[in-house]
Amino acid sequence: MRRAAAISIAATLIGTLTPQSAAACEQLRMVKGGVVVSVTDGDTVVLDSDLVVRLIGTQAPKLPLGRDDFPTWPLAPEAKAALESLLLGQTVRLGYGGEEMDRYGRALAHVFVEMPQGDIWAQLHMVGSGLARVYSFPDNRKCLDALMAAEAQARAERLGIWADPYYSVRAADDLTTLADRAGQYELVEGRVLLSEKSGSRVYLNFGRYWKEDFTGVIEAPALRLFATAGLNPEDLAGALVRIRGWVDERDGPRIEITHPEQIEVLARP
Repeated sequence: MRRAAAISIAATLIGTLTPQSAAACEQLRMVKGGVVVSVTDGDTVVLDSDLVVRLIGTQAPKLPLGRDDFPTWPLAPEAKAALESLLLGQTVRLGYGGEEMDRYGRALAHVFVEMPQGDIWAQLHMVGSGLARVYSFPDNRKCLDALMAAEAQARAERLGIWADPYYSVRAADDLTTLADRAGQYELVEGRVLLSEKSGSRVYLNFGRYWKEDFTGVIEAPALRLFATAGLNPEDLAGALVRIRGWVDERDGPRIEITHPEQIEVLARP
């Protein structure tokens, strides 16, 4: 049943591909890639040159891939099947917009499949079909606006992962759920009660008891990126925001914010 659903999703995806997808991400260093000979999961492929490519800017549901005691995330097989239907056997180009290789030797690239109607941006369509989330890094931040817009639309339409509670946007005041999700990548939404600088850090406090409530923590390197972008996180007091990142547990649940794109401002006071 799930395999059939994945094939249906992929067929719908390919049926809606348009050349405008490629035009949405023009800030990249483009190079020839090769032919996709295998798909590892919903955000990783292997080319005929043996180059492993991690689809930068996205995080698809994860598969165990040989890891002991690692659960299959909901819709992980569907995400892999959809990416296979889109890319397997296809000639692709790679677009680099930041750090180009990770510590595992994988290329960190945007992937464009060459099709008769024009190049198609794989990341945009995986996110837009609800089979991946936007997942960014401080050294790889190109083309995120288009991906964020596609994610917002998929979430509004409850496509793919956005219909599954596993991927729900968490409430900043739901401390029990956030504590249970420690070690996971989450989207957390709430109103910033207080934004204050202490030493080299800025803390976004979402409750009155900072040792218990949810907090966003912005370290000095990230503050420099905020300053370069002309943004001051201390201005976020009273704002309704959505933060994405890895939840840890230290004086209550928290997320470290390493670059501005991790924060979406939903409403100002």
